Amino acid sequence: MSTASPPAVDGTEGRTASAAPAAAAPSPVGAAVAWLVKNPLVVLLVVMVVGIQLATGSQLSWGNLRGVFLDAAVIAIVAAPVGMLVISGYIDLSVGSTLALGGVVAGKVVQSGASPGVAVLAAVAAGAAVGVVNAVLTTVFGLSSFIVTLGMLTAVRGLAQLVTPLPLSNFGDAFGFLGIGNIAGIPLAALIAVVVLVVAGVFLTRTPAGRHVYAIGVNREAAFLSGVDVRRIPFLLFVATGAAAGLAGAITVARLNSAPASQLGLGFELSVLTAVLLGGIALTGGEGSMVGVLVGVLFLGLLRNGLTLLGVPTFWQNVASGLALVAAVGIAAATHLARGKLQAREARRLDDAPATG
Repeated sequence: MSTASPPAVDGTEGRTASAAPAAAAPSPVGAAVAWLVKNPLVVLLVVMVVGIQLATGSQLSWGNLRGVFLDAAVIAIVAAPVGMLVISGYIDLSVGSTLALGGVVAGKVVQSGASPGVAVLAAVAAGAAVGVVNAVLTTVFGLSSFIVTLGMLTAVRGLAQLVTPLPLSNFGDAFGFLGIGNIAGIPLAALIAVVVLVVAGVFLTRTPAGRHVYAIGVNREAAFLSGVDVRRIPFLLFVATGAAAGLAGAITVARLNSAPASQLGLGFELSVLTAVLLGGIALTGGEGSMVGVLVGVLFLGLLRNGLTLLGVPTFWQNVASGLALVAAVGIAAATHLARGKLQAREARRLDDAPATG
């Protein structure tokens, strides 16, 4: 985060130097170009959408975009807390199976006669419980979050199948509204995703705890020495990630009107991770924003949708998604390396500059 430099003085105590030439403010066009250079995914997103729209004539139709937003909403709801988790230096690969568990729990509760609201709360609670297990093993016992959540990916999937060995279906219109309903013409799931992203963004940028998330990701030891609780914050982020995955599971089941435990959320964790990395969040931690996550989610959703409109077979769509993940990791690594070199060069320049009295 950049900070404003103190005003220069001309040798007379308390008086700002008026003779020193002020740095020219960039023009609006120049500022826009600089922003686009720093955010190349936005340029790629616009070019991709324009190209697909010209080729198909239908990607920007509301009927098509509504489907894109419904698909993207589920990813965005989970990508927001996963993004914060990655910024803090951790990762959660169990979100796909947690989605499945939340979905089957919600379906089971609805079929027991409970209200849709109770079913959603049950799904969120089930997901949060998975998050607590992940949090305890990683932040309390110090195990690798990659290994822990990779193991939980399989364990939670088995638990979901244990809850409902056979697929559930027919949950009723009231519960179905969560997945396919609209408010003022906008999908409810998309509105939920926007709320989650906004809350996450405000948390990261407007609260001390949010700034601590970045500090932990940049240097855990330094953050600890400065008084940051380096266990509690990641712990809560794991719980939030699990809860979000449970909510996403309830939305998915409500939309499908079916809860096949063996199929729900398969590969979902890779979609979330791809969106997060495409959005500029570095696997090394300490970098990223919720705006970037939103752009990454939209890029991935519109890419898949565009390939479908172009008649590209599903297996090639999977290839494209995989390449997008590899590209995201490569771009993030290259950007991190380039930024490190620039910072080192600037540090050398400042060291070589003559001291001023």
